[in-house]
Amino acid sequence: MQKITKTLLATAIGLCVTAPSFAAQVPEGVQLADKQELVRGNMDEVPTLDPSMSSDTASSRVIVDMFDGLVTEDLQGNVIPGLAQNWDISEDGTQYTFHLRDAKWSNGDPIKASDFVFSFQRVVDPKTGAPYSWYVSMASIVNADAITKGEKSADTLGVKALDDQTLQITLTKPVPYFTKMLAHETTFALPEKIIKQYKETWTKPENIVVSGAYKLSDWVINEKVVLERNSRYWNDKETVINKVTYLPISDVNAEYNRFRTGEIDITSVVPLELYQTIKKERPDELLTMPSLGTYYYLFNMNKKPFDDPRVRKALAYSIDRDVVVERILGQGQLPAYSNTPPAVAGFEVPKLEWAEMSQKDRNQKAKDLLKAAGFDKDNRLKFELDYNTSEAHKKLAIVAASMWKKNLGAEVVIANQEWKTFLQTLSSKNFSVARYAWIGDYNEASTFLSYFDSTGLNYGGWSNPDYDSTLKMASFAKTEVERAKLYQQAEKIFVKEMPAIPVYFYTRSVLKNAKVGGYSKNNASERRYTRDLYIEK
Repeated sequence: MQKITKTLLATAIGLCVTAPSFAAQVPEGVQLADKQELVRGNMDEVPTLDPSMSSDTASSRVIVDMFDGLVTEDLQGNVIPGLAQNWDISEDGTQYTFHLRDAKWSNGDPIKASDFVFSFQRVVDPKTGAPYSWYVSMASIVNADAITKGEKSADTLGVKALDDQTLQITLTKPVPYFTKMLAHETTFALPEKIIKQYKETWTKPENIVVSGAYKLSDWVINEKVVLERNSRYWNDKETVINKVTYLPISDVNAEYNRFRTGEIDITSVVPLELYQTIKKERPDELLTMPSLGTYYYLFNMNKKPFDDPRVRKALAYSIDRDVVVERILGQGQLPAYSNTPPAVAGFEVPKLEWAEMSQKDRNQKAKDLLKAAGFDKDNRLKFELDYNTSEAHKKLAIVAASMWKKNLGAEVVIANQEWKTFLQTLSSKNFSVARYAWIGDYNEASTFLSYFDSTGLNYGGWSNPDYDSTLKMASFAKTEVERAKLYQQAEKIFVKEMPAIPVYFYTRSVLKNAKVGGYSKNNASERRYTRDLYIEK
């Protein structure tokens, strides 16, 4: 993702940052279909449509269609203006002044700087219970950390409305990737009046007020989420799709069958076992893209024996990743021996000793580590591996359990849960080992590394002061080279302690109706906004 400004420390006082506007870019000569309605697969049921409470991909896909932030992303994943038409950055890189465009909520009320102040304060207020409050703290906004810890009141946050059209955000230190972070829904403006009036029911179709290209018209749990074009969206004249329906289909084969019958225009995934067949039979509809994503097995540090790094490393070493990516997945995924994907801009995966070993040597090392931790054929390691319902996750869990049994004699029970229940299991730390994945919130290594910071989302509860201090130093680094070295150092601490097992780095494969235009296949970001799409005749 392109940086708006290469180094904030070199930014002159009052520098005004702008970028091209965005919209559906229909090539000259393309004839549009009379009916501009789209159906998208969304894998899981949406847990929430409240931007402050979102922490999963299924929710995010829908929310970014309904709400705008200060910035957004173009087709290539570059940061571009959203509700802020431009912004100024102070010479020391710690103060951002955003100048809002003349935009309205879907009920006709003007979108004001105070709506952003309300939203930011709502996220960091401990009473809200926002799962991404740590994200605002990580952005180093003044007093965010103290507020989330309950030490200061939310109104002391360094986010101020200078007037209705001017928002000022003050940081405790320069954060070079700060504008990238603002594309995440946690930082979006919210309609204060509506939320205070309807409280927990404000996201119901009859109550919700939005700022983005689409407004919620119907939401049937476990069936569909339907969005219709918001005529008051500031860039509505450049929007083409009139209606988009999201379907929660966790069975990837069922989703594929509905694509084949024309019921779905864009799938959320592609069935693993059918990938090669689809590649031959539907080359014009199959898209395989780079991705900002890492697939893990996450350990609960509060459950013995997973508080012992020898046990964690033994389980990590004994997974044959070449088998996983070549025989089980086969969609161009890469074996992962560290945390951050190579698709991240400017990041170089560190050279690690265990990654250079043969699998035979890794298996032997795993046996030695597990024996040193007190486990052998007379005292077998036993645990449950939890995963959210999906044939792909199930298949991989069976493979991992088989490898652990063969290489270590471990007895593993695999158990699936529906998505909402699974999220609750993770957040309440009611698991031993669980399938997990992290999709980058922005295109910079810190979005992966900060997850395992003591103050990060960090469902496993791992805490390491050396890791925390390394990331803190990286955030203060004055050059990209210095920051990159510290990121590699953090990766090495991660591998030494192994709070999670990195299994593979994602690619993203979907099936797309060939008549749907505006869907970028060269963007590592997860976000594909419906406002950019159109249907050809």
